[in-house]
Amino acid sequence: MSTFATCLELFAFNRSRTIGLLDTIAAIETPGDVLGWRPGHGRAHIAWQLAHIGITEELFGADRLAQKPEAARHAEQWDRYRGGSTPDDVIPTVVEIRKILDDGRETMLETLEMFSEDQLDTFIWMHPRLKKEMTLRTTLQIIAWHEAHHQGQAHITWNLYRATRP
Repeated sequence: MSTFATCLELFAFNRSRTIGLLDTIAAIETPGDVLGWRPGHGRAHIAWQLAHIGITEELFGADRLAQKPEAARHAEQWDRYRGGSTPDDVIPTVVEIRKILDDGRETMLETLEMFSEDQLDTFIWMHPRLKKEMTLRTTLQIIAWHEAHHQGQAHITWNLYRATRP
């Protein structure tokens, strides 16, 4: 199996876990309360964690790899949800989060179609915030890890929310 095929399977599995959590929250009576709940002052809420996943994929797809920010569908949201941003108190809905996740994934996958296996170690770009060179191979690893990481943070925040309720 190719590296790309393996990564696509990882991406699909990770997304199924993210959407599963979002669906669980959507099914409760007040999903906005859960999405906006913070485990402590200054901590990220579930909505930020989930939207951050989609925005990051859009950033990788439209800006960092393709260098075509005009291809982004949610560029106006980048500053709210990119790495290093501070979560605000404007809580997106389940529908808005799902749209960001779907669009970010679609943009990223469309961009990845431009690459081939022989570019995994030869395509290099500079991460703008970290000021570090990244190969396409490393980028694919980061993308797979990134969703699992933030889905895990969202999931523990969901568990903490439930533990505070009778």
